[in-house]
Amino acid sequence: MKLLVDMNLSPRWVDLLTAAGFEAQHWSRLGPGDAPDADIMAHARDNGFVVLTHDLDFGAMLAATQGDRPSVVQLRAADLRPEAIGQAVVAALRQLAEELAEGALVTLEPGRSQVRLLPLASRP
Repeated sequence: MKLLVDMNLSPRWVDLLTAAGFEAQHWSRLGPGDAPDADIMAHARDNGFVVLTHDLDFGAMLAATQGDRPSVVQLRAADLRPEAIGQAVVAALRQLAEELAEGALVTLEPGRSQVRLLPLASRP
């Protein structure tokens, strides 16, 4: 799984994710720090990344566009340091690998996760 770590998360996430066996890049190494979320989403979609973020705007963009890619993992915690929640995030990424490969919006909170398959529009 290829992960694109958003600017609102520490670049230290890349080291943790890489050590766990994932391919990971921090947006700061790929594009401008002030890039609009739409640019980050387009890059992720075009290059097969899953976006790891603390920003709720990515989920809103998927809902508004009824997009089926890229998958997005939203971290919702008071302490976003990889040292604090990294192992739980890694475990969730491994557990949800199939859903993320197919297209999903995942919200990870302490003690719970929510998975919504893409596109977010109602399915027949």
